[in-house]
Amino acid sequence: MKFLKKAFVVMASVLVLGASSYSLRAQSVDSAMLLHPPADSWPSYHGDYTGKRHSKLTQITPQNVNHLTLGWAFQTERNATIKSSPILVDGILYFTVPDNVWAVDARSGQQIWHYTYPPNKGDHIGQRGVAVYKGWVYFASPDAHLVCLNAKDGKVRWIIEVADVNKGYWSTEAPLIVGNHVIIGIGGDMDNLATFIRAVDPDTGKTQWNFDVTPPALTASTGGTTWMAGTYDPELNLIYWGTGNPTPVLTGSTRPGDDLYTCSIVALNPDTGKLVWAFQPSPHDTHDWDAVEIPVLVDGMFHGKQRKMLMQSSRNGYFFVLDRTNGKSLLTVPFGPVNWASKIDEKGQPVPNPVKEPSPDGVLIAPDEGGMTNFRSPSFDPHTGLFIVDAHPSWSLYFAKPADGTFGWAGADYGLWGKGVIEAIDYQTGKIRWTHELGPNGSGAGVLTTDSGLTFTGDAHGNFLALDTANGKTLWHAGSGAGIASSPITYKLDGEQYVLTSSGSVLFAWKLPSASR
Repeated sequence: MKFLKKAFVVMASVLVLGASSYSLRAQSVDSAMLLHPPADSWPSYHGDYTGKRHSKLTQITPQNVNHLTLGWAFQTERNATIKSSPILVDGILYFTVPDNVWAVDARSGQQIWHYTYPPNKGDHIGQRGVAVYKGWVYFASPDAHLVCLNAKDGKVRWIIEVADVNKGYWSTEAPLIVGNHVIIGIGGDMDNLATFIRAVDPDTGKTQWNFDVTPPALTASTGGTTWMAGTYDPELNLIYWGTGNPTPVLTGSTRPGDDLYTCSIVALNPDTGKLVWAFQPSPHDTHDWDAVEIPVLVDGMFHGKQRKMLMQSSRNGYFFVLDRTNGKSLLTVPFGPVNWASKIDEKGQPVPNPVKEPSPDGVLIAPDEGGMTNFRSPSFDPHTGLFIVDAHPSWSLYFAKPADGTFGWAGADYGLWGKGVIEAIDYQTGKIRWTHELGPNGSGAGVLTTDSGLTFTGDAHGNFLALDTANGKTLWHAGSGAGIASSPITYKLDGEQYVLTSSGSVLFAWKLPSASR
């Protein structure tokens, strides 16, 4: 890992508006706050370490949600869709699109500062957000660098190279802070790229440890890109991270076996990076079904026994419930049409059916390459026991291409049919309790639930939605005029609860008028 030259840092531009009025605010993100976030914050990607994306706030209820009104809107004026989950600390929101970070007043939507990363050759497919720790903002650039900014004014503290963009590496992930570790994953879909998860020192950026997703001693494959922030159990002192597909992507002939640890959920010690256990939702994947979807941590009863569980709605179409102490399977069921596996083995992992691998003549597969779900966050409501997810039932034709069958993408897929639907899954059985249709040929937004019994999300037509968590019925909606690709958050400031959503390049903050509170 190397520090960039000063000239590179100087190229970055920082726009500061009204920074002096915020310069004396204390940035209080420490380990204690991350473990127990207060109601006036959303200090990490998922809100807390569990990934449940469930809030205890109750000012907005099923009875008054229809009175929600727009508090403010912020336009980034960038030709990029907001895919990040904003971080809220000390009344300031931090969010991103590729190459850009904003700090915005969470009460008014006023811009405080704006940082622009220098032009680069990285993959600009999306950016998931930042991490904040002790007055510093950590941001992954498209060309696989980690940037540390001053949270007060957006000025650069340091920039380090995590991986070489010239070899095909990139990064889109929001970092995760655990103790004195800034944990970040790296991506790259080119052949012969060894991907990894890395912890760096938050003060210096120096590498603390690396976990190799595809260790050469275990597999002939490469790949395993990581591009979503993991979760953390402080009692077990384990982080849980999802990894992506092996390469070549749509052919497995050159990479026999399961291709460990691609398309896997890995449990790592955050202090050493050592692997404790791994579970593989898609062994020997040949359909581009990354298993990076959020590993949601839930403590509760399962079939009459108290368990520490991990739940994942996977891109491959299966819903998994694991014992997160050891990675053992408790439940594996499909949550939509799935036809690529021949059975579920004794470990709870699907067994790929060889006749469903891409072929020159084409093979009909469910789900499609985008998967039964994707990066948009699910939510777990502890009161109903419902795991609520933005799903995408779909069918596709997969082809292998002989001309490039040993490298790169090695094929193609053509979507035939799909729709968006919010599904509420009973984690005890895997049965779907209710569904809410979102529209054809697309997906909606991520999901947020609250203690008052509300589910916030969005549909394929660009509508923000508030649903009744008990039955999925619409209680409120508002049109945005653009597609929705992020997950909502909620917070409470000065006695007012806000729900923050985004659409296209605009952030929207919703709240109740005073008469309705």
